[in-house]
Amino acid sequence: MKFADVIVDISAQQLDRKFQYRIPTMLEQNIRPGVQVEAPFGKGNRTVVGYVIRVTDKPDYELEKMKFIQGISQKKQSLEGRLIELASWIRENYGCTMLQALKTVLPVRQKNGRRTNRTIVLKLSKEEAARILEEEKRRSHTARVRLLEYLIDDGSVDYAACLKELNLSATVVRALERMGVLFVEDESDFLSPFQEHKREMPFPELTEEQGRAVDEIREEWRGDAPRPVLLHGVTGSGKTVVYMSLISAMLEQGRQVILLVPEIALTYQNVQRFCECFGKDVAIIHSRLSQGERAEQFGRAARGEARIMIGPRSALFAPFPSLGLIIVDEEQESSYHSEMTPRYHARETAVERARLEGARVLFGSATPSMESRYRCETGEYREVRMSRRFGSRGLARVKITDMREELRKGNRSMLGGELRRSLAECLERGEQAMLFLNRRGYAGFVSCRTCGYVVKCPHCDVSMTIHKHGRLVCHYCGHETTAFHSCPSCGSPYIGGFRAGTQQVEELLLREFPQARVLRMDMDTTRHKNDHEKLLRAFGEGRADILVGTQMIVKGHDFPMVTLVGALAADLSLYTGDYRGAERTFQLLTQAVGRAGRADRPGVAVIQTYHPEHYAIQAAARQDDDIFYEEELGYRRLMGYPPVENLLAIHASSADELRLNTAMEYLKRYLFRATGREKVQIIGPADEAVSKVKDMYRKVIYIKHRTYGTLTRLKDKTEQYVEINNGFRGIYIQYDFNA
Repeated sequence: MKFADVIVDISAQQLDRKFQYRIPTMLEQNIRPGVQVEAPFGKGNRTVVGYVIRVTDKPDYELEKMKFIQGISQKKQSLEGRLIELASWIRENYGCTMLQALKTVLPVRQKNGRRTNRTIVLKLSKEEAARILEEEKRRSHTARVRLLEYLIDDGSVDYAACLKELNLSATVVRALERMGVLFVEDESDFLSPFQEHKREMPFPELTEEQGRAVDEIREEWRGDAPRPVLLHGVTGSGKTVVYMSLISAMLEQGRQVILLVPEIALTYQNVQRFCECFGKDVAIIHSRLSQGERAEQFGRAARGEARIMIGPRSALFAPFPSLGLIIVDEEQESSYHSEMTPRYHARETAVERARLEGARVLFGSATPSMESRYRCETGEYREVRMSRRFGSRGLARVKITDMREELRKGNRSMLGGELRRSLAECLERGEQAMLFLNRRGYAGFVSCRTCGYVVKCPHCDVSMTIHKHGRLVCHYCGHETTAFHSCPSCGSPYIGGFRAGTQQVEELLLREFPQARVLRMDMDTTRHKNDHEKLLRAFGEGRADILVGTQMIVKGHDFPMVTLVGALAADLSLYTGDYRGAERTFQLLTQAVGRAGRADRPGVAVIQTYHPEHYAIQAAARQDDDIFYEEELGYRRLMGYPPVENLLAIHASSADELRLNTAMEYLKRYLFRATGREKVQIIGPADEAVSKVKDMYRKVIYIKHRTYGTLTRLKDKTEQYVEINNGFRGIYIQYDFNA
């Protein structure tokens, strides 16, 4: 006999209130998570419609006390049902409880009221209103007179401001409203960071290459089994215009669209263009909205007031009843991978939601992820290329500065000679420059500034990380060694970790170029709401000559006057103790180079590095991702890393270090038994890159195998093992795939 857990009330407060029913034998084949069922409820056994969230063969209650499901609801599967089915898929593929998956996927519902802007609008002509004004003066209705005089002059006025400034009560407004003199217009307060951009503009015309890309994408989607499409276009090729064309066509069909972006604040220019083009059809969410504001945006989608949802990965769960298209812009970005349970990836989850909704999926990037390129190669995705910049503008010229040579010449500054000269020339021409410090990941690797040698793990081919106790540690297998005081390769004493920040770069620039106006954009200068937009807008309006920042300044921005981009310390993301280091470095440098020369003026980019011969640096300088892909894929194939093979990480944390160490050793032994005859590689347990956070110790076990299904089965067995063993109490477990 099988049993179904059913939820009746779909709201954030009631998701954990599930009721278990017995499944009649004749319905067993048709009951699955997401299915709407009719079941008796309460003492009166009234029939209610609920949603199945789990099917099990283990009852939670005595059989005599459990009721039977009456049948499957004849209504068409609802949006909630499809989202619950998606939550079940997330629970199975990423490892979490069903409740955690449901709270991730289902729309936020808040009991607080909608925040609205209210405007008092004159309904009559000015001549008719003037006649009523004279009548109200004769009757000595002074409050009505004040309001009418104001409306005759301006036509409309903000409700709250009017009542305060004119010293009026709501009764006065209601009286004139009943007379048909005015009306009160309510409008939800949405798009707060972009509200001033809410105006319509003509749809941009497609170039020949953009038109060809649109045609190829539509051709794929007309087939019997349409695949996700990867739009692979160089920086500045106009992918946004292609998105707009496809969105417009989808809206004409009465369907809705989700557009995922890495972070709204860092791509505000593109978001502004969508707002200008599609008007109030656009709803926006981002990380700095309050829960109430987020709920309002999702509410607009559910009520049909918005047909396009733009936002980071959580926008993927917008409650659209007739979803037609999901676009994932800059699909290679790591922010699409959740670091909280469930640790889902928006790219794969978008494909699954599209399957459930009968929608299409488009990925866009100038530097696609290895996974997407590999799936195009295997035929799982279709690739559509755009190889020319909009308006036939050329790509920036790239120069590589070998910082080892700079050191030999006696230059210990963060600015190499080439970059210093280029900055002086740029400022002299009255143009703008962007300097970014590549601080992605931890700057804990150890390198030699004389020869460029980096200390790597002999077992995992990733860089080792220096810890406070002075030892070098590999965070994949746990291998340790003592720190070096001189370079093992050349004997130089200049070996250690890199120490530099954006503030030091800003101070250096102000000393070297005192006439330059410098803006700094990092976590310290963008603490408050809308700080990103204010800084980028100031730079775009020419109120600064040089913009200094971390990788956040090189994501999708389009500044016509920027003709120089400088990449400081390009190696910092190359050696992060992570097998994706080369991929992330190539993507970041290519995106950075693409910020220069986007208008009529030619662009120059300077990459400063201690490893100019590295294939990621060379490929980025040539802006050739085909060369990089082939080199990197060979490395991944040799080491058995994704996308060639699959990787499951089991993260564990506990306040009790001894208990955690013991539990992870037992878990490793169990995994060796559970794999059976499968050729599975198990690595660890090892300390996490940050081994202790807020008094919680952290460890990880990695498991490699060619097939994803084998890893999900191991994850399921591990969940069962942890659940039945008391030794894992007080230990928090997370599962992460291909991270």
